[in-house]
Formats: sequence, structure tokens, C-alpha cells
Amino acid sequence: MQKDNSSSTPAPARLRHRRRSNEVIPEDSKANGSHLLVNDHNKYRSMLIRAYSSIWMIGGFAFIVYMGHLYIMAMVVVIQIFMARELFNLLRKAHEDKRLPGFRLLNWHFFFTAMLFVYGRLLSQRLVNTMTTDRFLYQLVSSLFKYHMAICYFLYIAGFMWFILTLKKKMYKYQFGQYAWTHMILIVVFTQSSFTVASIFEGIFWFLLPATLIVINDIAAYFFGFFFGRTPLIKLSPKKTWEGFIGASVTTIISAFMLANVMGRFPWLTCPRKDLSTAWLHCDPGPLFKPQHFTLPGWVSQWFPWKEVSILPVQWHALCLGLFASIIAPFGGFFASGFKRAFKIKDFGDSIPGHGGITDRMDCQMVMAVFAYIYHQSFVVQQNLSVDTILNQILMNLTFKEQQALYIKLGEILQERLVGKS
Repeated sequence: MQKDNSSSTPAPARLRHRRRSNEVIPEDSKANGSHLLVNDHNKYRSMLIRAYSSIWMIGGFAFIVYMGHLYIMAMVVVIQIFMARELFNLLRKAHEDKRLPGFRLLNWHFFFTAMLFVYGRLLSQRLVNTMTTDRFLYQLVSSLFKYHMAICYFLYIAGFMWFILTLKKKMYKYQFGQYAWTHMILIVVFTQSSFTVASIFEGIFWFLLPATLIVINDIAAYFFGFFFGRTPLIKLSPKKTWEGFIGASVTTIISAFMLANVMGRFPWLTCPRKDLSTAWLHCDPGPLFKPQHFTLPGWVSQWFPWKEVSILPVQWHALCLGLFASIIAPFGGFFASGFKRAFKIKDFGDSIPGHGGITDRMDCQMVMAVFAYIYHQSFVVQQNLSVDTILNQILMNLTFKEQQALYIKLGEILQERLVGKS
């Protein structure tokens, strides 16, 4: 009897464990429509929490934009660190980490090495321009950037050797899995967010407008889905509806056209930043930001008080950004939803009440940032070298004697051309 009792007791425990594991993601066993926001009994409470957090985020974001380029870049760096922390913790096993002291430090070593490499390449010329008034600092910074790639490479190799030396028997699979996961995080976080920083220094306009359109699209999709959502959109996100998607798309495209007209009239937002100072910006806005006036037909003035309208050429580009933000960028959110379902988690973190983690808010922003920069470089920027760009390259890459030789050679060439013309 004792033998029978001892053998029969573990069975119910195993049975209960299996039942719990089957209940991890109950969404798959229910109809897709049952998870729509219109059927959510706690929707008003969640809406208030989400709205309260959104107000604080938008207010803080507006203040940082007002402070300028360096503060926006610092905000991006902080967001990157929080995203990396959330993603590092996603596959972390505390039990395994206890047997590998210093292993998490290795992840952050790779992270900050990648940060040094990416931001060094993005900001090198602007940092040199900032140091031109001090000869010693200029030479020091120029020398550091000359060997910047070598420094980053040896830092990475140091981390690689560190990883090899910490390998432990019976933990190889976990360690190599974490090594691969770390590199995937670096690609996802830095490859995309580096485009964000590049757009900031091309003019805050090219960072602020795309980021704002994503926020508008997200809020509008939530609003239309909240009140009118009936038709499920995609199984990866059960609460997404066609009504929310279409309503958000129309709202985003209209907002893009109107916001571009407002933002495009401020030099602080449209002027590119050539250095790392915080001084106020003044520049020639260029043809994209100079208003064009169009006279409206007579029948329009009978219904509306306007006889002519003022449109900035950049507003037509803004329509393309609005189309992408409303149709393509949401797929970044769908990708994140599928990713979370694969790992059986609701959110990447709980940093923002009502929204989840930082990564949950940045999924669409990352996709949009890449497109905004590529669009700007491909269809907006004129692909020609300015005199300032050429002079900066000469000052950065040539020694003083080489600059003298170039000066003499240019004088000879110009002299020959003047004689030829006479």
C-alpha cells in the first residue's frame, strides 16, 4: 500500500503542470473578434491610464525638442539603453546567470562598443567642426577619429576573447544563444536608431514630423478601434481592426499635410546642424520651405472665406511620409506582436503604464525612422558637394604641408585658366 501511494502521488502534479502550460496564450483558442476593444469591459479604465501616460510622454517629448539637437540625441540614447535592457532580459535565465558572473557585463560591453562605433561615424565631422576654434583640440579629435574604426574593432575583439574565455562546460548552448541574441539586439537597435540620429542633424523637421505621424497614427487607430472597431484586421494583433486602420490612415495623411506647413516655417526645425553646439539656428530655408501661393477658383470663395492658399513644397513630401506611416509602419507593430507571441509575453516591459515597455512604443518608430532618412537622402537632398563640405574634408584629412601644397596647386590652375581666357 505504501508503494502504491508513493507511486500515485506525482501523477496529479504532472497533470496540473501540463494544464497550466496549455493556458499560456489563451488568445489562440478564442475567436479573434472576442478581443476587440469594443468588447473589453475594462476599456475605459485602460483608456484613462493610457491617456494619462501619453500626455506625460508628449509633454516631455515637446520639451526635449524645444531644447535642441543634442538633447534629442541624448533622448534617443536613453531610449536605446532601455530597449537593450528589455531585450537582454527577454531571454535571460537568472539561474544560469548566477553560474556566469560578469556575463551580463559582457553584453553591455558589446552594446557600448557598438554605440561608440555608430555615433563616432555619425558625429565625427560635426565634432571636428565644433573644435575648429581650438587648434590643440582640433588635432586631438582629428587623430582620434582617424583611428576610430581601429579602436572600436579592438574593443570588439576584446569582448570576443572575453566571451571565449568565459565558456563553461554544460552551458555552451546557453552562452552561444545569448551571444547571438546580443548581436541581433545590436543590429535591431543600432542599425535602425542610427538613422534617427542622422535625421536629427539634417534638420529636426525630418525627425519630428515622422515621429509625430507615428504617434498620431497610433492614437487615431486606438480611438477609431475603441469606438467603431468591428472587423478584425490581423490575427497577430487581435485588437486591431479595419475600422481603426482605415480611420488612422486618413487622419495621419491629413495631419502630415497640415503639420508640414506648420513645422516648415520655423528655422529651429528646418535648419541642419553642422556642429554640436546649442546655439540658435539661422539659415536659408531653401525652396522646399518657401511658401507658394495658389489662387482658389471662384466657386470655392463662395463657400469658404479663403481666396488663396499658401503651401510649402515640402508638404507634398509629407504626404509620402504620411502614407508610409499609416500603411507600412504599422507592420513594425505587427512584427513586435508576433515576436511577443513567440515568447509568450504580453509586453516587452512595464516602463510606461498602459503602454508596456519602451520597445512596445518604438516598434513602428524604428521602421519609420529608416524610411524617413532614406527618403530624405534619395528624394530631397541634392546630391552635390558644397564648398563647405569640401573644405571640411580638406581640413580633416590633410596635414598642414599638404594643405599648403594644395593651395599652391589650386593657385597655379586658376592662374592658367585666367591666362587662357584672356
